[in-house]
Amino acid sequence: MEHVPFPRDLTELQADWQRTYAALAVPRPMHTTALRRCLQTLSSRLLFHPYWSRPGWVPAARVELRGQARALGQLP
Repeated sequence: MEHVPFPRDLTELQADWQRTYAALAVPRPMHTTALRRCLQTLSSRLLFHPYWSRPGWVPAARVELRGQARALGQLP
């Protein structure tokens, strides 16, 4: 898929979701209730972001978004 220009806030939101998910995935995570609540909030914000209401987006764009968010998380 070609590079899709996602809004910066959407990419940062996805990166936050991935960090929160990773924090829950470690053995014996601390503050699991708070992390789960945060993950639910981030999930709903991702799902209902205005970007997804525009015409012409394809489901593969969500995969591209995850890749771009992963790259964003690797920046210093």
